[in-house]
Parts: sequence; structure tokens; C-alpha cells
Amino acid sequence: MIDYIKGELSELTPAMAVVEAAGVGYAMNISLNCYSAIQGKKDVKLYVYESIREDAHVLFGFASKKEREMFLLLITVSGVGPNTARMVLSSMSPAELCNSISTGNERMIKTIKGIGLKTAQRIIVDLRDKIVSLGIAEEIPAGGSMENPVDNKVKEEAVSALTMLGFSPAPSQKVVMQILKDNPTAAVEQVIKMALKMIK
Repeated sequence: MIDYIKGELSELTPAMAVVEAAGVGYAMNISLNCYSAIQGKKDVKLYVYESIREDAHVLFGFASKKEREMFLLLITVSGVGPNTARMVLSSMSPAELCNSISTGNERMIKTIKGIGLKTAQRIIVDLRDKIVSLGIAEEIPAGGSMENPVDNKVKEEAVSALTMLGFSPAPSQKVVMQILKDNPTAAVEQVIKMALKMIK
């Protein structure tokens, strides 16, 4: 089992990071929180979860052990697979998610694409005690993000990430354009977070 991969960040998009270690490039699916944490860095250390299926061997990367712990907790919930867990961690920071779980805020969790009311309730019931015992919420700062000038790069990266997360390009582009019109200084990850709440 791979615990973490440490090396040079050779490629980065809001949905994927490629880390080169000992001459091998490891492509890892990442959340927006991870993207924000490693953006602009040359060398990174990403904690890994391996999803091994009959048809694919997929790696998920995390900037901190706490984010990986949250991901591992989410995939224990019935109806939440690795891609849904990544969507959850792209829509909310682990701290915000823990706060929603501990306060029983199912409405907030239900705003995430792919999470219905029953799944939101299951996440709260199954994980409330576990996050308290792990103390995840207290240890994770919300973390700010750099502001970028509006340009096509922000728009393209946001649309590309949304497409990789399974959304159709046309509606994604429409929503991203609307967000950038209202928030011209928003960074890519902020745009994607807003878009995840708007696209249904």
C-alpha cells in the first residue's frame, strides 16, 4: 500500500496532480482543497488512497493526513464512493464539512452534487461520533486563496475541472462565465466551488 508520494509537482489542474518520484509520474485525483494547498509549489508530499477496481487502479492524493482521514470516513458511508467523496471535499473544506456534520446541518451537505437528503442524513448519523473522536474539525484551518486577475485561463481551468468531475462543458461554461462576471477577481478554486453549488 502506498502511504504518500513525495516528489516534483510536474502537472497540476484543479482535479488532478502529477507528482514525479524516482522517474515515475504518479497521476492523482485531487480535491479543490488539495489544489489550493499545493498550487505554486515545486516539491510536494501527497498522502495517497488507492482505489483498486477490476477495470482501473486509481490514486487519490491529499495535501494533509486529516483530509485523507475525512475522505476515508466519507467512503465508509453507504452510497458514497471515492468520486462522490472527492466532490464533497471539493465543495467544502474538511473543517466546514465537520461543522455541518457535528451540527446536523443536512441542508448544507445536500447542496453538494450527487448528495441527496438520505445520503446527507446517513453522513451525519454515521460520522458524527467518528469526527469528534478524531478531532478533525479543530485541526484544519479554512485557508485563504490567492486572487487572480480575470482571464481566459481561469475560465478554461474551471470549465476543464468541472468537465473532469463529470459535468457537461456547455452548462459548466455558462455558469463559470456568470460567476466571473459577478466575481471578476475570483480564483479558479473559488469559481469551481461556486459552480458546484449552482450546477444541478
